[in-house]
Amino acid sequence: MSKLTDSQVDLIATKVASLLNPSQGAEPIQAPVVPDLGQTGQAHYGVFATVDAAVKATRVAYEALNKLTLEQRVTIIDSIRAKMRIHGEELARQAHAETGMGRFEDKVLKNQLVTEKTEGPEALTPKALSGDRGLTLTEWAPYGVIGSITPSTNPTSTIICNTIGMLAAGNGVVFNVHPMAKETSILNVELLNEAIIEAGGPPNLVTTVASPTIKSANELMHHKGVDLLVVTGGEAVVKAAMSSGKRALCAGPGNPPVVVDETANIEQAARDIVRGAGTDNGIICVLEKEVFVVESVADQLLAAFPRHGAVVLKSHEVNQLEKVIFEKTHGMRKPGVMNKEMIGKDIQYILSKIGMQVADDIRIAIMPVSVGHPLIWTEQLMPVLPLARVPNVDQAIDLAKAAEHNFRHTAVIHSQNINSLSRMARVMGCSIFVKNGPTLAGLGYGGEGYTSFSIASPTGDGLTGPHSFVRPIRCVLVDNFRIV
Repeated sequence: MSKLTDSQVDLIATKVASLLNPSQGAEPIQAPVVPDLGQTGQAHYGVFATVDAAVKATRVAYEALNKLTLEQRVTIIDSIRAKMRIHGEELARQAHAETGMGRFEDKVLKNQLVTEKTEGPEALTPKALSGDRGLTLTEWAPYGVIGSITPSTNPTSTIICNTIGMLAAGNGVVFNVHPMAKETSILNVELLNEAIIEAGGPPNLVTTVASPTIKSANELMHHKGVDLLVVTGGEAVVKAAMSSGKRALCAGPGNPPVVVDETANIEQAARDIVRGAGTDNGIICVLEKEVFVVESVADQLLAAFPRHGAVVLKSHEVNQLEKVIFEKTHGMRKPGVMNKEMIGKDIQYILSKIGMQVADDIRIAIMPVSVGHPLIWTEQLMPVLPLARVPNVDQAIDLAKAAEHNFRHTAVIHSQNINSLSRMARVMGCSIFVKNGPTLAGLGYGGEGYTSFSIASPTGDGLTGPHSFVRPIRCVLVDNFRIV
C-alpha cells in the first residue's frame, strides 16, 4: 500500500463524516455504505497503510460516537459481543496457527471470557454530592483516541477486551498489533468494525496499520493525535510508553508465585496449580510461574500432581531439561534467558527434546529445584513449573516477594491460616491476589468480578476497564438543588 497524503486522508474523513450525519444525535444512524476510496491506501474498514491515516480516521469516528446517545453506545457494545461470540473460535484457531503458541481450546476460552466479562458502559455511573451550597455532579468523559499496543501471547483476547472497555468509555482506538499475530489481529479489527457498523456506529472507530512494526509502534506512541496510551507487552515497550510524554497505562511482565502451606487442601492446591499454570501453555502473564511449598507437605503435593494432569520430573530429567528451555543463565537467584522456540509449546513437544514421552492429557511438568534455581526467578511462558521446598510459610512468603521482582502483578496462596493469608496479601501488594484457587479466578474465570487482559501494574492502575479510559468531569451548581 502507498502512503496516504494529507489530502487523501482529509478526503476519507469528509466522506465518512458525510455518511454519518451525526447532527441529530438522538436518532439512530444507519449503517453506512462502504465508500469507494480508490487508491487512498485503506484496505478495509479499520486497516490503514500508515499510523497517521489510522489516527485521523479514528478521530473522525470518535467525534461521531460522542454525538450518539448512551443507549446507542450500549447497542454497539452488545453488537461487538454478539459478533465475537460467533467468531471467537475462528479467531482463536487463527491465532494458534499464526503464532504457534498456546492451546487452541484455551484461546477459545480466553475469547469467551473477555467477550462476556469485560465491563461495558454500565461500569461508569455518575456521582452526585449535595449540600448547603448546592449540587456537584461528577461524570466520566472519554480521553478521545487511544493508542494500544498488543502482544503475540494474547492477541485477540487483548484486542476484544480493550475494544469493549475503550468504546464503552466513549473512545476510539488505534491498535499497533504484534507482527507475529498480524493477520489474526487485522481480521479481528475488521470484524469489530463490522459489528460497530451493523449497530449503527461509525466505521473506523477501531483501526490498525496493515504492517505493524517497532517503528509504527513508536510513531503511535508519539503521535500528536493520540490522547492516551495502553500498552500490553514486555519491559522494553513499557519503558518506551512511559517515556513518551503521554499518560500511559502499561501492562508489563509478571512472575506470579504460589505459596502452599501446611494447612492447605493439598488435593485442591495441586488441581488448581495445574489448571492455572497449564492454561494456554503458560503464556498468560497472570498464570502460576513458581511454587514454594512448606517442607512438611511437599511430598504430599508432589504425589498429588500426577492425579491432576502433571508429570513430576526426576533430578536427572531436570538437568536435561535445563539445557533445552534456557538459552542462557546468569547464576543463582537471577533471571535467565528462555529458549524462544519452547515458549508456548505443548509439554509433550518440550519433553520430547529430552527423549520423554507423556500422555496427551498431561498439561505441565513440575521441576523440583532449589530456591535459587534460575527458573524460579524467570517468567518462563511455558508449561514447565519449578517447585522449591521451604521450612515454613513465612520464608515461603518472603521468597515469593523476592521472586516476583516487585512487579506487583499476581500472586497466589493455598492456606487455611488467616494469618498467612493476611500477611501475604500485605507483603505482595499485587494487582491480583488469589487465595485457594487458580490465578484465573483473579480474571473472573471461576471467581467473581470483571475480566481484563491489560493488567497495568507498572503504572499502578491494576485491572483496566472502562473506568481506566475516562477522565472525571466535575459540574457544580451553586446554591441550588439541595432538595432536603
